[in-house]
Amino acid sequence: MTLSARVPAARAQLQQLVESTASGAVQPGFEILRALPEVPDARAAAVLILFGVLDDVPADREPPARTVSRDLDVLLLSRAETLRSHPGQVAFPGGRVDDEDADAVAASLREAREETGLDVAGVDVLGTLEPIPLEYSRHLVTPVVAWWRRPSPVHVVDEAESADVFRAPVADLLDPAHRGVTVVRTDRGEFRGPAFLIPTTRGDRLVWGFTAMILDGLFSRLGWTEPWNRDRIIPLPGQNA
Repeated sequence: MTLSARVPAARAQLQQLVESTASGAVQPGFEILRALPEVPDARAAAVLILFGVLDDVPADREPPARTVSRDLDVLLLSRAETLRSHPGQVAFPGGRVDDEDADAVAASLREAREETGLDVAGVDVLGTLEPIPLEYSRHLVTPVVAWWRRPSPVHVVDEAESADVFRAPVADLLDPAHRGVTVVRTDRGEFRGPAFLIPTTRGDRLVWGFTAMILDGLFSRLGWTEPWNRDRIIPLPGQNA
């Protein structure tokens, strides 16, 4: 399949995914997210999962998935190390739904504009996934899936909030060499979650936690996942290898 055919095919798959979610169909691939405990009185939040076509450095490999091209990417950012909540973690743009926001979609676009300088006029919102409860922060997060129809420059807008903004090639995220699991141990037990260790112009970035769970579920549901070593543990910052 040529690049020109792969790009609309990827968008079409994403569109079908959100439409099936809206219909109430059970989404295979998101089991780890559905197992998260409900959070009473959770505050509404939203994240923008923005796919598009790279205008910079594509992946150096062609993934087996026939709808994924070397230059298909997703927008991510690294949170500032000084933040109290999830410092230094890689995340999607997003945040709380404010009173002035019409809905979760509006909140995700506003937050992306404020955090990355994104020109939201060039973004086509495809739809939303089922809201996900996050016990740690007491939020109910709506993932908003979108397509970057007209890419615009993005950058760190506020260094107190973000350390980096970058576009990660999906092919790099799918590469089995970049995949593994992180292990978090608490007094309630051990939790293993999917993780991605991806190369960027500023060094390798570890994607784990909530963001990695969403990406893992999306890739699985879309049929993009390649077999990877689920026994490979990627240490979190401060953990011993």
